[in-house]
Amino acid sequence: MRRVSTDMPNMDVQYYLRRQEEGLSNIQSKISSQNRIRELRDDPLAASHAVRYESYLARLERFEKNTLYARGRFNETYSYLNEVNAALQRIRELSVQGANGVYGPEDMKNMAAEVNELLKELAALANATGQDGKQIFAGDKSFTEPFRLVEGRVAGGEENMVVRVEYRGAGASRKTEISEGTYTELDIGGGEAFWAEKMQILSTVDASDYRVEQGGSFYLDGVEITVNPGDTIHAITARINESPAPVKAYIDPETRGLALEGTSAHLIRAEDRQDGPGGPSRVLQDLGIIRGNAETNAPNWSNSARVYGGSVFDMVIRVRDALYRGDHEFVGSQGIGGMDLAMGNIQARIAEVGSRQERAEMAWARLNQEIPDVTESLGRESGLDFSTAVLELKQMDFAHRASLQTAARILPPTLLDFLR
Repeated sequence: MRRVSTDMPNMDVQYYLRRQEEGLSNIQSKISSQNRIRELRDDPLAASHAVRYESYLARLERFEKNTLYARGRFNETYSYLNEVNAALQRIRELSVQGANGVYGPEDMKNMAAEVNELLKELAALANATGQDGKQIFAGDKSFTEPFRLVEGRVAGGEENMVVRVEYRGAGASRKTEISEGTYTELDIGGGEAFWAEKMQILSTVDASDYRVEQGGSFYLDGVEITVNPGDTIHAITARINESPAPVKAYIDPETRGLALEGTSAHLIRAEDRQDGPGGPSRVLQDLGIIRGNAETNAPNWSNSARVYGGSVFDMVIRVRDALYRGDHEFVGSQGIGGMDLAMGNIQARIAEVGSRQERAEMAWARLNQEIPDVTESLGRESGLDFSTAVLELKQMDFAHRASLQTAARILPPTLLDFLR
């Protein structure tokens, strides 16, 4: 037989009222958060699926932001390269006019003066800054002005003019992830965009008896090439040619030294690795290619090496100086030829940027189709059905009010309840 004390009805009513209040609080929290899962025990399977969907959705949204940034970067680069191409086209037109041989010295000087102004414009475009405050053609050295102008006197000119342009930027190594495990390069370095000829670096150091004393590595255009103790010049040449670096190597038959040649028009970047496990490497220095690692990433070729292959600025400077001299033959041969090389590389880089831009557009369109699908799947697992939730809230509220009214009638408060 169950024993019923005087406090049991009161305690039972309080217990069940608190449970009803807890249920009301839970359903109100779900409605306010628009999520039917407040704790894992509400629906463990759906909660695990929802966590995966939320993680995947966060990555997709990050990829979308990356593609938007990449599209903006490519639009800027594409615009500036087109302006560079237009300036080069005008310089070539002046070169063709100057090569005719029908213009007098004063006309040639006037053409040279216009070419000189276009050279300044090219330098301004090469040192352009994007909307985010970063240099467009400086590679990953985003806050370093990529091209340094050196002024001097030019025969026939009346003022100091640009006589040399030095590249101080880096390679295009900045990348962004636009889909799971897929990256796209954001930049084109000035050493790639503003070059005209394939570079050649010929060492004059006889490496017939050269042997690597200490294992290490060196970099060519950002690609690491490892060497082992005892490697000969032939082994080093083979390793360079087997690497993905856009450089091919061979042994100069005249000097028997290492020779490097770019597979495309760009500035070859070379440096020895300094932080290797076996200590600093000196392979390229010992072979007479570089004189030491440059702190500014400017060309650091050995003083004894023979270097060939000029930039876009070199081609323009040659045309300008020839026009000042009145040298019709030089302008018509090497001048126009150099301008054709410069324009060919610029147009190739424009096509490269355009292809990257198109890829970013396709990735952005794909992400904007996938994000709603994942959002829908997440809502299906953890989303709240408002009509059902509101109906449940009304039912629970009605039951709670009825319980309060019933408790008030069954357990009316007395003076003794207040005195306790």
